[in-house]
Amino acid sequence: MIVIRLGLYLSLMLLVGIAAFPLYALRKAERANATVFAIRRMLAFWCAVSILLSILGFLVLIANMAETPISDPDWQTGSSILFETPIGSAWLVRMAALLIALAAAHFSRSDEQRLIAVVLAGSIALSTLVWTGHAGATEGTLGLVHKISDILHMLAAAIWLGGIAAFLLLLTAPSDQLWGDRLVVGHRALEEFSLVGTICVSVIVATGLVNGQILVGIENTPNLFNSAYGQLLLVKLLLVGAMMLLAAKNRWRLTPDLGRALSEGSAIAAVAALRKSLLREAAGGVAILGLVAWLGTIEPTASMAMS
Repeated sequence: MIVIRLGLYLSLMLLVGIAAFPLYALRKAERANATVFAIRRMLAFWCAVSILLSILGFLVLIANMAETPISDPDWQTGSSILFETPIGSAWLVRMAALLIALAAAHFSRSDEQRLIAVVLAGSIALSTLVWTGHAGATEGTLGLVHKISDILHMLAAAIWLGGIAAFLLLLTAPSDQLWGDRLVVGHRALEEFSLVGTICVSVIVATGLVNGQILVGIENTPNLFNSAYGQLLLVKLLLVGAMMLLAAKNRWRLTPDLGRALSEGSAIAAVAALRKSLLREAAGGVAILGLVAWLGTIEPTASMAMS
């Protein structure tokens, strides 16, 4: 289940983040230029992966609740989950949203319509994961605050991770080794990503503080080292800090280096350095999602050493 949760976080965040990237980072003509940034098949791929992982996750959930093998699901239990629990309702909403996103990726007439539809439907699908974690179990007004905070947290992370993936695509050499306008577009988008990145980081930090207060509480901070949940949370925070440092390095050092290299006509070394840093940032993001998937299976209040 942890692996499936990681796969869902990753596929849904990439679906939303990659679809959003051309809307804020590329000009209209660039969105329509497949040699610059071709993502139509990619969006359909992440929709399909998310659908398959959602089905697999649902089968595992049935197997866990009914204590039956995945190959022989108890459909009566499955029906009860679908129509009598918030998790089931969230699953149905996610599947409907993903089917809409898949249809939009294939059949929308314009690039803008396709991207907007996928971003909106993908965001709804991503938001349903809130009901599979701790926020879904929080009730009342506090539960509403927790759910909204968690949704904003995930959407901001999706834009950040999707931006990293998009920049890696722009900085990957085409099969014919003819870059065309891709490097120029990539450099300009990197320079302009600072505002979007700052907003994403601000939202992630603010909502992270809200979620941390709800799940752990500032009064229990000294006890973080005394529980598995606290230790994993600390590792997650360290990885987030490392990603922020890499993002700052990309923005203030490696992106200007790429600009100078492009003006001098030899950008191979600058592209390689930036791509290497982005890969490290992406690896940190995947590791964080793995920790989030793991943390969602641990009860923080039960595992914390309460004073």
